[in-house]
Amino acid sequence: MAVMDVERSLPFGRLATAMVTPFTADGAVDLVQAARLAQWLVDQQGNDAIIVNGTTGEAPTTSAAEKRALIETVKAAVGERARIVAGVGTFDTAHTVELAQQAATAGADGLLVVTPYYSRPPQDALVAHFQRVAEATDRPIMIYDIPHRSGVAMEPASLIELARHPLIVAVKDAKGQPVSSAQVMAQTGLAYYAGDDAMVLPLLAVGAVGVVGTSTHFSGAASKAMIESFLAGRLDQALALYRRLLPVYTGVFATQGVMLVKAGLAARGFPEWGLRAPLLPASPAQAARFVALLDAAGL
Repeated sequence: MAVMDVERSLPFGRLATAMVTPFTADGAVDLVQAARLAQWLVDQQGNDAIIVNGTTGEAPTTSAAEKRALIETVKAAVGERARIVAGVGTFDTAHTVELAQQAATAGADGLLVVTPYYSRPPQDALVAHFQRVAEATDRPIMIYDIPHRSGVAMEPASLIELARHPLIVAVKDAKGQPVSSAQVMAQTGLAYYAGDDAMVLPLLAVGAVGVVGTSTHFSGAASKAMIESFLAGRLDQALALYRRLLPVYTGVFATQGVMLVKAGLAARGFPEWGLRAPLLPASPAQAARFVALLDAAGL
């Protein structure tokens, strides 16, 4: 199998956003608005990569055809200015492989693969799952480790074993165990990205390379400045930026992140995109509280 030319130490840049999926008033995927949002995330928020078809993109509610169309649309909208990473993970290995192959043919530059949820496979089964997906395409893979949603965590030994595969290059880390993550980073070449916005600075301190954010729909440019300040040794500046952004990093998860992101985007001039059931739009009070946090942070 041919391996793409991937810089393992920084495969998806420093800043990536898990993009929401715009829907029309009748609930269809709005590809025109998806292109507009993707361009804004790259041009105004400084994203190096965009995650499409992730949980924040309401992927459990979109069809395979809609997922393909979103990848193709976003790829065409941003061109070579950012890498497009497609969420393909499910709790069915065969279906994950199918979505991975579809994403590759649609032009995705990388794949985000979450640990299989609900069925809670044991560690050897998790390793086999990721290895099988990695063998299905030539696209680099970011493992999404988020046990509070999937029900099972990747143990360090499993991540160390998976790091031996040339296409398993990164981890979106939402486990909240920085010491465990630091141990894996010390023993592998995996590029770690904070999968919880508020963990970005703590994880940078132990070797992470960046963030895959949700609030970064709004905080992207400031978050990137914080990351660059930290890497340049301007620690006081990085800490000041982190503290300014922290209420937004945590506030976006006061309820489901996609609900507040869509409310925030509507307040910033985008249409009022609905959500697909079982999610509902943020209440007026929820939306007002989140927009107030954005205003206070100067976003």
